[in-house]
Amino acid sequence: MKLYVSERAPNPRRVQMFVAEKGIAGLEQVRVAIGADEHKSAAFRALNPLARLPVLELDDGRMLCETRAICSYLEGLHPEPNLMGEGFDERAFIEMADRRMEWYLFLGITNWIRHTHPGLAPLEQPQFADFGRSQGEKVREVARWLDGELAAQPFVAGGRFTIADITAFCAIEFARGLMKFVPGKEGMANLQAWRDRLAARPSASS
Repeated sequence: MKLYVSERAPNPRRVQMFVAEKGIAGLEQVRVAIGADEHKSAAFRALNPLARLPVLELDDGRMLCETRAICSYLEGLHPEPNLMGEGFDERAFIEMADRRMEWYLFLGITNWIRHTHPGLAPLEQPQFADFGRSQGEKVREVARWLDGELAAQPFVAGGRFTIADITAFCAIEFARGLMKFVPGKEGMANLQAWRDRLAARPSASS
């Protein structure tokens, strides 16, 4: 199998971190330069007509796109360590946590960055600065809520590390890198401590 990724792109990083946590060996990673518009080339559009990353090319020639779908496939191939839930009950609550991180934190951060950061202007035309700033405020609301959750539990979905932590961590790191968002400097000590613990995991540098 081949995994198509890109440097510094948060969605490919989610899958790369998931692969590292699983300890999956032999998965070839192919770099696609978003900055050079390689994802818009005819060759890449033959893999994913929507020109989005990541893409997992299966051994039978099929292309699997969308981060969560790729992780679900890899979880099925490599059930341990389990990152998406054991049994329907735990799976449902982990998925709830992961969806919250994806829709309310990750998407908000993406919109905040894409509509306010000058370096992202070539990828987001037109930029709507007011919308971007409003997204930044909504991100802080969600982050404050998550800070409260992490005061009562060690990980995003509860007592153990899961895919929800990967989604949240990659989102926070995306904001930290481009928007200099540091939870600890904004009074979110629990979120900062959680971020620092995750940053120390080997998968965080994958």
